[in-house]
Amino acid sequence: MSDVKPDLGRFGSFGRRVTPEQAAQIEALGYGAVWVGGSPPAELDWVEPILAATTTLKVATGIVNIWTAAAGPVAESFHRIETAHPGRFLLGIGVGHPEAHQQYRKPIDALTEYLDKLDEYGVPRGRRVVAALGPKVLKLSAQRAAGAHPYLTTPEHTAWARELIGPEAFLAPEHKVVLTTDADQAREVGRTALDIYLNLANYLNSWKRLGFSDQDIAKPGSDRLVDAVVAYGTTDQIAARLREHLDAGADHVPVQVLTGPDKLVPALAELAGPLGLNG
Repeated sequence: MSDVKPDLGRFGSFGRRVTPEQAAQIEALGYGAVWVGGSPPAELDWVEPILAATTTLKVATGIVNIWTAAAGPVAESFHRIETAHPGRFLLGIGVGHPEAHQQYRKPIDALTEYLDKLDEYGVPRGRRVVAALGPKVLKLSAQRAAGAHPYLTTPEHTAWARELIGPEAFLAPEHKVVLTTDADQAREVGRTALDIYLNLANYLNSWKRLGFSDQDIAKPGSDRLVDAVVAYGTTDQIAARLREHLDAGADHVPVQVLTGPDKLVPALAELAGPLGLNG
C-alpha cells in the first residue's frame, strides 16, 4: 500500500454516467471526485474529457470489472490518463458477481492475479482501490491497493471495515440518497435501485453479516434494509447520515443520487451546504 492515501475530499458523486459539463458543475460545488459505476470497457476513453473540463476534480472507476476488462489494456489506459492529467485518476477494480459471469471463481484468487498483473504493468498500488465487502477482500485491498470501495453498505460496515484494514488504508463507502421527506416515496425509489442486488449472493451475505435477516433481504427488501442503505429526509438529515460514514472511519463518501441524471447536479447542490462543502 502507498504511504499516502488518495485525497478525494470528504464527499464525491457516484453515478453510471456523468458528462464533462456536469463534472465541472460538481467540482464547482466543492465535491472532490466523481465515481463512474458500471463495468466500463478497458479503454476508459471517457475519463479524459471529464478531467479536461475540470481542474482539481478526481475521477474514479466504481468499478472496472476484472472479467470484462483485461489488466493490460486497463493499465495502458491508466498510464495514458496519468500522463495527461497527473494524479487525478483513481482506478477502482472489482470481481463483479458470480451470477453474471460463468468464469467467476474465488474472488480472492482472481483479484490477486489481476493485481499481480497491474503490478507488472506499473500501476501504482496507491492509485488503485478494490471493491470489497467481506473480510478477505477488505484485507487484500489494504495489502495490495490503496484501500477499499465498499458498495451498498452502512456506517456499521464502515466501522468494521476500518478495523479490518487498519488506519492507513483508504476507505470510500458509497451511499445512496433520495432528496425527499416522504418515506414511502423514498423507499419506492430505493427498492427499485436495490432490486437487482437482492439477487446477488455477495450483497446478501454482506447484509447478513450486518445483522439483517432473511426476511429483510428477501425481495423487495424490508423497510429496515432500505432505510439503512438509502438516506432520505431533509437535506440536513441526509447529510448527517452521510457523515456517519466519516465518523465510522471513512476517508471519503461517494454519494449516489437515485432520482435520475437530470436531477444529479441540483440534488448535489442542495446537499453541498449541509455537507459543509466550499463550492
